Amino acid sequence: MKITWLGHASFRIELGGEILLIDPWLEGNPAFPDARRNEAVQGATHILLTHGHGDHASEALTIARETAAPLVCIHEMAEAWDGQEGVSVIGMGKGGTVKLGDVEATMVHATHSSSLDFAGGAYAGGEAGYMIAGEGHVVYLSGDTDVMADMKVFQDLHEPDIGILACGGHYTMDIRRAAYAARTFFDFKIVIPCHYKTFPVLAQSAEPLRDALPGVDVRLPNVLEPVEI
Repeated sequence: MKITWLGHASFRIELGGEILLIDPWLEGNPAFPDARRNEAVQGATHILLTHGHGDHASEALTIARETAAPLVCIHEMAEAWDGQEGVSVIGMGKGGTVKLGDVEATMVHATHSSSLDFAGGAYAGGEAGYMIAGEGHVVYLSGDTDVMADMKVFQDLHEPDIGILACGGHYTMDIRRAAYAARTFFDFKIVIPCHYKTFPVLAQSAEPLRDALPGVDVRLPNVLEPVEI
């Protein structure tokens, strides 16, 4: 497995023969070097979206057309985009699981908000995270969320060993709350933070998350620096 941070909450996950782009926001992302766009999207097999905000979904249609990768998203967002020329969509609901080749992605609850704020603010069906299973691993992708008691259910049902956790604060849980979630509800072996240092209002370092999770392998990769597992 190879997990590559693309800045903010965007990731490229190479797993089980698939290449998944998670919330790929590249153009306008101050953390992403525009000259390396092709490197980020090349070979993508699927695009998974957690919610409709512009810093997560505004490039989804463009990248779907570029790569021919289907969009995986909540039902209402899929309905809004169904029929777009050159785009295929897989709509689903929380608790649902889709097979993506040898990978399984289960949509799970998050607590945030969701609208197509870059396209008139239309309702986008609600916010979500994912459990992504393949190669003997389960990755919990939190999406934009606060701590939830639901996380205990996620651990009981899916037993994720890798957590990709939003932790920048202001719009999502901050580092203290992300660390609490990881310690209280999960048994992660590896944690990768995201949704931080993109904007001044967010936490500018995730080092405190590492300090708060002794015994957990907290990885702090640079943008486009692969984490191999």
